[in-house]
Amino acid sequence: MRLAEIVTAGVLALLSIYLMWKSTELNVGYIPDEGPGGGFWPFWLSGIMLICTGLIAFNWFRRTSPPSQSTDVLLDGYGKRTLVLVGGGLLGFIALINIISMYGAMVVFLIYYLRFLGRHSWTLTAILSISIPVVFFIFFEALMRITLPKGMKFTEPFYNFLNTIIY
Repeated sequence: MRLAEIVTAGVLALLSIYLMWKSTELNVGYIPDEGPGGGFWPFWLSGIMLICTGLIAFNWFRRTSPPSQSTDVLLDGYGKRTLVLVGGGLLGFIALINIISMYGAMVVFLIYYLRFLGRHSWTLTAILSISIPVVFFIFFEALMRITLPKGMKFTEPFYNFLNTIIY
């Protein structure tokens, strides 16, 4: 467990540095009268992730985090099962994006994750599975003006209707 913590922090730190470097190909600052440049969010979020990996490494060195003190194996049987179930759900989510849209795939994944893996009530599952994609839609489409994948043609009328509300 101890080795896994520092290896993961190192890999994430390298990924953060790469993403920060790659995002500088675009403007990472704020453009007057336009908003954040194309590399703004990737750069600063990667910078935050780099700081977090540094804190993880610092805590690992001091042995203050539970994983840094543990001699347990990284994944026991339950951990492997959970990894397969969650990873399979994420692969299904990714596969559904081009079929039923990013937002539709989010609904399906949240139902799977909350109801079937988390065993939460249908009420909570329904509330979160509908409200989270709606919030994401408003944030990306209306506020950020970033279009996320809409899936196949049969989902187009629904999004055209939502766009008439926004615009």
